[in-house]
Amino acid sequence: VESGNRTFSHLCVLQQLTGTLTLAVFSAVLGSLQYGYSLGVINAPQKVIEQHYGRSLGVLPEEPLLLSENGTGTEKQEVHPSVVMYWSLSVSIFSIGGVVSSFLVGFVGDLRGRVKGMLMVNVLAVIAGLLMVMAKMWKPHVMVIAGRCVMGFYCGLSSGLVPMYIGEIAPMAYRGSLGTLHQLAIVSGILLSQVLGLEFLLGNDYYWPLLLGLSGAPAVLQSLLLPLCPESPRYLYIKRGMVEEAKNSLRRLKGEYDPSADLEEMRREKEEVEKEAQVSIAVLVRSSLYRQQLFVALMMHLSQQLSGINAIFYYSTAIFERAGVTQPVYATIGVGVLNTVFTMVSVALVDRAGRRTLTLIGLGGMCICAVAMTVGLVYLKVYSWMSYVSMSAIFLFVCFFEIGPGPIPWFIVAELFSQGPRPAAIALAGCTNWTSNFIIGMTFPYIEALCGSYVFILFAVLLFGFTVFTYLRVPETKGKTFEEIAAVFKKGMKQTPGTRKTGTETGTGTGTSTELEQLKSDSQA
Repeated sequence: VESGNRTFSHLCVLQQLTGTLTLAVFSAVLGSLQYGYSLGVINAPQKVIEQHYGRSLGVLPEEPLLLSENGTGTEKQEVHPSVVMYWSLSVSIFSIGGVVSSFLVGFVGDLRGRVKGMLMVNVLAVIAGLLMVMAKMWKPHVMVIAGRCVMGFYCGLSSGLVPMYIGEIAPMAYRGSLGTLHQLAIVSGILLSQVLGLEFLLGNDYYWPLLLGLSGAPAVLQSLLLPLCPESPRYLYIKRGMVEEAKNSLRRLKGEYDPSADLEEMRREKEEVEKEAQVSIAVLVRSSLYRQQLFVALMMHLSQQLSGINAIFYYSTAIFERAGVTQPVYATIGVGVLNTVFTMVSVALVDRAGRRTLTLIGLGGMCICAVAMTVGLVYLKVYSWMSYVSMSAIFLFVCFFEIGPGPIPWFIVAELFSQGPRPAAIALAGCTNWTSNFIIGMTFPYIEALCGSYVFILFAVLLFGFTVFTYLRVPETKGKTFEEIAAVFKKGMKQTPGTRKTGTETGTGTGTSTELEQLKSDSQA
């Protein structure tokens, strides 16, 4: 009987993967593809764009740009400090836009819904693409920086709205796999930008504005597909109280079935939301009730960005050059391919191995690779074969990142928080992610100049600390309901007599008595 029940449950889950659900997830992750393209597109044509910046600023002569086969200058020239400054700003301004807009994710998502929210912000992507495609018409450094800032503002919103929407429409058994598709689309966008950035395609003196401007193209396709997608049933039921609309949305997403169980689960969550009221960012930060979840969420996003992965994404071409690679652009594309392949591995494993296990494996492996990368760069001049050590370490570094630390932080925040504090938590996590992204993008060239070949030792130390933290503090959320996950955190909190047993043994109902008591005693809440 037990075996039969498992088979029946498995068949029910498979029936929930409908064509409409597939279309909805695909349409949503087009925003993630755009985010990834914008992350990677600035890498390959660096030398070409720097030459244009130099001419516009008057620090380089007005002469034709000669390129070698790999898209770099034929003669190694010292880059003017003003060009370095504007180039670093072009890379990092993308993150400033993301930091600002990440605070608006909850507001935009709740204003008209998740689908209409994604539709509205597409206007920003189109504007950003037009600014960059017209870069040669005025001062290139001004146009590119403006376009990258607007695109960052769009991506800050998109990187919050997409996981929120997917997390709310995904069946529980596939919540991890579908959530990981956000990261898969990001790395696919990075790979696409690297291929199109080849010198014989668009990464040359003539077409580089088009290369940058194409970052707004997925917004056009997404705008055509999103009107065909159903709104999040959780948003309709919990936020708007539209029961019939939520029921219709569930049937569109999961096919013809009895939605009463899902509606009952949403009804219970709606009651909890109404009891705890909407949690603002200020209350979330100050209240002790959500402190443990928030600390875990922010640390996971910090581990993603401060791991050093964006130093690889932004500056991999220059790093490969230093490692002695004759055609670094193709090595960078190799990184992009591995990036995509191992994100697919994560999609397959995340609902089997679990979030915590994959994050531990990823962070620990990256720490070892960072040490190996440093050894390879330090002894490169002594032993020529050390270039292979450095390259292998970079490739493995990316593989370990995509196994866990890359995709998991994006969707685990939605799993750690209930509907009430979830928008504020996603906003704070997004702000943390974008801020640390900006710090790495802006400071890495200067840190590298200061530390030289030992730059990745800094990341190795950080990765070791994040690995220890994950082992000690991050719970497993695989296969758990939002109530059960909340109970894991409440288990370690100080509770009044008689409530501990209810919370830890049932995983439901906990939350009502214990949470209300703590909210009553919390002056900020």
